[in-house]
Amino acid sequence: MGKIADKYFETHDWKVIEQGFDPSYARVSESIFSLGNESIGVRGFFDEGGSTDSLRGAYINGVYELIDLPKSYKGIVDKTHFMIPSVDWLMTEITLDDEILDMGKIKYSEFSRELDMRSGTLLRSFIWHTKSGKDLRLTFTRFTDMQNSERAYQQIVFEALNFSGVVCLVAGLDFNVIHSGRDTCYWGDAKSEVIDNKCFIQSKTLKSGKSVFASAIIDSPSPCLGRSDEKAVTLTTALPLKKAEPVRVNKRVIILFNEENGNELWKTGQELSAKTSFVSYEDARIGQKEYWENYWKLSDVVIKATSENFSDTVSGEQQGIRFCSFQMAQTYHGGNKKHNIGAKGLTGEAYNGHAFWDTEACCLPFYLFNNPVAARSLLMFRYNTLENAMERAKMLDCKGACYPIATLNGDEACDLWQHASLQMHPSTAVAFGIWHYANVTRDLDFIWEYGVEILLQIARYLISRAGQNPHTGQYGYYGVMGLDEFHMMVHNNAYTNYMGKRTLEYASETVKAMKAAKPSLFEELRKKTGITDDEVATWDNVAANMAFPQNEEGLIEQHDGYYDLPYIDVNSIPITEFPLYHHWSYDRIYRTSMIKQPDVLMFLYLYNSSFTEDEKRINYEYYEPRTIHESSLSPAIHSILAAELGKMQEATDFFGYATRLDLDNYNRNTNEGLHTTSIAMAWMNIVYGFAGLRSDNTLLHFAPRLPDRWKSLQSSFTWQGRIISLEMQKDKTVFNLTSGESMELYIYGKKYILNTDGLII
Repeated sequence: MGKIADKYFETHDWKVIEQGFDPSYARVSESIFSLGNESIGVRGFFDEGGSTDSLRGAYINGVYELIDLPKSYKGIVDKTHFMIPSVDWLMTEITLDDEILDMGKIKYSEFSRELDMRSGTLLRSFIWHTKSGKDLRLTFTRFTDMQNSERAYQQIVFEALNFSGVVCLVAGLDFNVIHSGRDTCYWGDAKSEVIDNKCFIQSKTLKSGKSVFASAIIDSPSPCLGRSDEKAVTLTTALPLKKAEPVRVNKRVIILFNEENGNELWKTGQELSAKTSFVSYEDARIGQKEYWENYWKLSDVVIKATSENFSDTVSGEQQGIRFCSFQMAQTYHGGNKKHNIGAKGLTGEAYNGHAFWDTEACCLPFYLFNNPVAARSLLMFRYNTLENAMERAKMLDCKGACYPIATLNGDEACDLWQHASLQMHPSTAVAFGIWHYANVTRDLDFIWEYGVEILLQIARYLISRAGQNPHTGQYGYYGVMGLDEFHMMVHNNAYTNYMGKRTLEYASETVKAMKAAKPSLFEELRKKTGITDDEVATWDNVAANMAFPQNEEGLIEQHDGYYDLPYIDVNSIPITEFPLYHHWSYDRIYRTSMIKQPDVLMFLYLYNSSFTEDEKRINYEYYEPRTIHESSLSPAIHSILAAELGKMQEATDFFGYATRLDLDNYNRNTNEGLHTTSIAMAWMNIVYGFAGLRSDNTLLHFAPRLPDRWKSLQSSFTWQGRIISLEMQKDKTVFNLTSGESMELYIYGKKYILNTDGLII
């Protein structure tokens, strides 16, 4: 694999712990210690800022800025949008004896930071040894409210260890925030107000016109003095400290976002602030803990080691899988149908906050089996941006809907033409997501009301983008870039062709089913879209004659000419050269058969039951040695297939990589933000890999396989209104139906009935 772990954090079943502070690791820690609640996200930066290296990012889902790009050739975007940092609600300044708290300059000891995944809180503590000889213990706690997505909280505890005196605290709300990559503040002058211990502020982005309101209530034992400037508002208080008597200051924050009416937002914000002012910090903390207790009852995964020899490794895997599940819940839970899941969530500015095709292919399954309502909301984002996708298809001289490779608002934001114009898999991933959602939930109302229209327009795009080989008569896609982004402008990429074929088939089946089952709705669709029987027949013909380069042994060529490319031993690449995009010239990457991430193997995973074990094996054994895993989704896909093929050592090795990719900084870029796709796929690695679940058929299939170092594995998930739990042991697997009606399922290829009596296999 060519990559090794960069161990830094302590291993703990329920916490991520940093003992001592390494400034060179600061940005990695900030990513790991990120908090969020789908609407508000904040990196784990120091509340008080300072001179240490930092990416000080507090983000709001849906807040972005626009910039114009130089006009170029048709089809290449001339404007883009990107996530920007929003109001800094943790703004803090602490002064003792005219010395300002700055971790890069002060003397300190007993530094620790803990992310507690059972309560959703981040705690930082240390002792500040001032130049005047005073020792002050400081404890900072923060959390973003999971039940009320507009709320966030901060607490600072001051404990004088060897003195009595006064410490000065400045707490505020600040729009003087800089986008790291562009070194620019994108917020205009703010409106602000201070009333006693409350402060209010509102600003608007310079070009996109996004308005954000924030308020803060400071619960302090001393009175506060307010101050406003162009883009910030602060409250200052002098805190009398007595030796060994802790003093607590709580900050209760509300943040609201409005895309259009900024004037109304100010009024709404003040009204909400007044209405919720009675909710104390302690009340909110209790509610936060209750939320996570309920979450873990359904979504926890428990792994136990076979012996002490494996305890450290398995403990790391336990921490890793909980960290992944925790971050997925923070990233998205379906509260807003205008939002999607960015590649970094709300944990960093890399990838500009954009959502990619991974949402439907890799993230959606997590929600299908944990929170189906959120899964539906994700797909509604695609319906709500269908017109944007249709406009994009026109830009590319195509028909129908071409979904963007990178977006926050539905428009294509990628200015790299080779990705934005050549990669077709966002559209087929959306179609796959619709199919997968319907197959798992049986929510046909979604299909008739929304899904069929999306499928129809994607099918039109696929037809208009396809080309016909004049010699064979077969159809395919020419001049494309597949999932493996290390090969550009190729012909007949196997993934693109196969997913195109399956999408056309599903679109045809769905339109025909709607015409038969819902004639009145179909008539409305026909009037709206102009769909005809002849058009659907064309989909059937192109799908039936789609080129698919597979030999008699079952090996599938990734694209035309792939077998002729020079071979490179991926394990020979030094670890110091990762990530490759930072160390290799762009064109050098395209010169060999090295693969960035699974391409052929990806559709063998998505449509697993459509291929034989022999087909999966020959392709896995051919492509795995050529894959560099420069993408975060890659290890989990390989682990899942390896487990299915009985390659358990490879499966567990890849699982350890997938579940701890960020915690152990495998790709040496965790500093940029967390890898949301890898985080989602790590959970899938458990249920698809080791539990052997397959959901691409009419019934659920299981084939449990327990790694040697695991004594047991416990997990649970939802399925069509039911809750199913399983416990895998060395000699048996116990299935329980904890909620819902009896159901049929397959285990090791044999059909069973699962009811409240459970099953022991």
